[in-house]
Amino acid sequence: MIQSMTGFGKASLQLPTKKITVEVKSLNSKGLDLNVRMPSLYREMELGLRTFISTKLERGKIDFAIYIESTAEQTSTKVNVPVVRNYIAQLQEVYPHADETELMKMAIRMPDTLKTEREEIDENDWEQIQVIIEDALQNILNFRRDEGESLEKEFNLRIGNIRQYMNDALALDPERVQAIKDRLQTAISELKVNVDENRFEQELIYYLEKLDITEEKVRLTNHLDYFLETIKGTEANGRKLGFITQEMGREINTMGSKSNHAQMQKLVVMMKDELEKIKEQVLNVL
Repeated sequence: MIQSMTGFGKASLQLPTKKITVEVKSLNSKGLDLNVRMPSLYREMELGLRTFISTKLERGKIDFAIYIESTAEQTSTKVNVPVVRNYIAQLQEVYPHADETELMKMAIRMPDTLKTEREEIDENDWEQIQVIIEDALQNILNFRRDEGESLEKEFNLRIGNIRQYMNDALALDPERVQAIKDRLQTAISELKVNVDENRFEQELIYYLEKLDITEEKVRLTNHLDYFLETIKGTEANGRKLGFITQEMGREINTMGSKSNHAQMQKLVVMMKDELEKIKEQVLNVL
């Protein structure tokens, strides 16, 4: 079954001192365009994480993010007391009569008065985070499959419409052939010349063979069937479907150039319109 490249997945985890949220979203892209945002604490895990995500999602413009919300009463950022005291002492030399509270306000705004203790990765925490990463990725995969089902229904509808328009066009073929014969005979009559009927029939057959669309009908039918077969296959992919639509377009264009009949050309335009809608949606297929 086909999958869409568009999707969204999210999962959360509450740890003793923080809440972890993982979000991943994807849009269509020719290849894999992966953007990862995560706290500096876990940066050393990024390379392996990128490999894991690319294996799961394969293709698309993907934004992956890990958010941490602290729920602890304590903070890892502390006042650097010795530095603050040193600043106050220096300021007292400059402003010997200044109020100590004012000196404190000035000192605390100086560089290095706050220090953040570097956290180390807790292996147990990371193992739990990996679980919700997998959950978020599974959620986006489910989303992609649901979107893929919608796309498959859309493709079936559009392919069915093209097939119907093609059959309607073929039903007009006897009328088209007769109209061509009538035009040629009328033109010869207006020239008021005598023609060899046998030679005329031979030339007419040759002319009609050049305008025959039977081969295009057979090839287009094969492409339509192959498209439907591909979207139901286990290895369906957007690139392959894109190539098939190109071939479908060639046959439809040839039908249009050969039709030489107003109603048939109108049906060809309708076929092209359906094909453009298919091409637009194929861009979203994984």
